Amino acid sequence: MLFALNRLFMNLVFFDPAQSSGLLPLTYTRPVAELIVGGLSISQKWAKRLNGQSSWLTKEYLQPIYPFRFTKDNLFICGAVIPDDEIVAAVSGLEMGHGLRDESGAVAWRSGQWSSDLMPQEIHWHDLAAQVTRLNNSYDIFSLNAAQIQADFELLTSQQKSAPLPSHVRCLDSSKVFVAQGASLEHCTLNTSDGPIYIGEGAQILDGALLRGPLFIGDHAVIKMGAKIYGGTSIGPYCKAGGEINNSVMMGYSNKGHDGFLGNSVLGYWCNLGADTNTSNLKNNYDEVRLWDYASERFAHTGLQFCGLIMGDHSKCAINTAFNTGTVVGVSANVFGAGFPKNFIPSFSWGGAGSMTTYSLSKAVETAKRVMQRRGMDWTAQDQSVFEAIFEASKSWRRD
Repeated sequence: MLFALNRLFMNLVFFDPAQSSGLLPLTYTRPVAELIVGGLSISQKWAKRLNGQSSWLTKEYLQPIYPFRFTKDNLFICGAVIPDDEIVAAVSGLEMGHGLRDESGAVAWRSGQWSSDLMPQEIHWHDLAAQVTRLNNSYDIFSLNAAQIQADFELLTSQQKSAPLPSHVRCLDSSKVFVAQGASLEHCTLNTSDGPIYIGEGAQILDGALLRGPLFIGDHAVIKMGAKIYGGTSIGPYCKAGGEINNSVMMGYSNKGHDGFLGNSVLGYWCNLGADTNTSNLKNNYDEVRLWDYASERFAHTGLQFCGLIMGDHSKCAINTAFNTGTVVGVSANVFGAGFPKNFIPSFSWGGAGSMTTYSLSKAVETAKRVMQRRGMDWTAQDQSVFEAIFEASKSWRRD
């Protein structure tokens, strides 16, 4: 269901929660609300339901890219909160000066006032009976992904008509498949017994690909020949995906184009996994996976038995790289060499299991420029400022 807000509610302000370190390194390069889970970012999920325009309150170095806009009437929304019909209905009914919260804190409030500490003091709070769904940790992205693909499929396709499936495509139930205009499907197999499959505009599904829902394939993504992609997976716009992928999210412009396994993992933007890269998503003793926690600077319990790789933007690995269970790779790291690299690789690191050194900022920028130019995109002064800020923020974890 879509909710049309009063026209005065058009300005949606997504603020990062006070405690969001569990979403690093993915939020080094974007506000929390710009994380993709399912087929859309959190801000897109809200904006489509509320018919509003987005602005952000986020890290200072990100504000030039994600600007803050303030009007006479603003709806402030916690960027970690994933909307559903119930919470959207509650938010859409807020009067000026009123807000909603749950046990974890503020969910949303409506205000025409602004203060440096974000929250006006005079807000009248209403407590929600149930806890809302939030992204608190990076692994929540793949844990919630299957359900969010289903929700986003309904949101995106409820008033749209799918292009017809070609006769040479084998499909179990075409009513659960949506194919956007301009997508091309070769001789492939679509299995929707466990959930729907969304194929975006201009996407290419090559010969022999085996796709199982719930699955989201973004605009202009390419699914390589013979790929085996299981449910709970999102392949973002302009990504290339091959080999075997299960319950993972590739956010955009990233490549896993060759054989190898990616499971219970999240890749940011502009990542590249070399041929035959493999991620372990289950420990040999079947024990709970621990993951690097930036706040405590130690490995923390996840409560998960399956957890693979979390990789920040612009990071890459060489052919035959093997990532151990529960590995976190920061922004703009370059990983190579034999053996398992460490389970935590800081941003702007260069090396592998044998040793790690600092990947110099100038060389990292040169590579990022080349990568983006191949996709027809330019490196900007704002991109440069973001890299510089992350390089400084992550220096304490690098050991030369």
